[in-house]
Amino acid sequence: MTGDGQTKEPVAIGLTRGATPVDNAVDAAWEALRSVYDPELYLDVVSLGLIYDIRETDGTVVVEMTVTTPGCPASESLSEMVRAAIQQCVGDSASVDVRIVWDPPWSPALIDEEAAEALGFRIR
Repeated sequence: MTGDGQTKEPVAIGLTRGATPVDNAVDAAWEALRSVYDPELYLDVVSLGLIYDIRETDGTVVVEMTVTTPGCPASESLSEMVRAAIQQCVGDSASVDVRIVWDPPWSPALIDEEAAEALGFRIR
């Protein structure tokens, strides 16, 4: 809820799932993660710069991501939401390995321009 008693809705930045055809698991994963929202910031994890890498290794989709702070209360749920979104998109035949990494540390500089503007950050 916001201070005025209204519920805050997630802000969709960039493409939404299914907006473009995908021809491999990595592209599908990137697209799927545009529908996974940080529960505190209400922006998708790709626009926030939380996803560092997605690759396919021996049939497994490997995601390296971070969270905004090491003590982030959403770290477990966010990584599970990432795994579930990719699993739904690529199907049960592929396994998904989500890894939380701390290097490089996340900073607001990683947020894309539209998301920064949505959060009220000054655009450089």
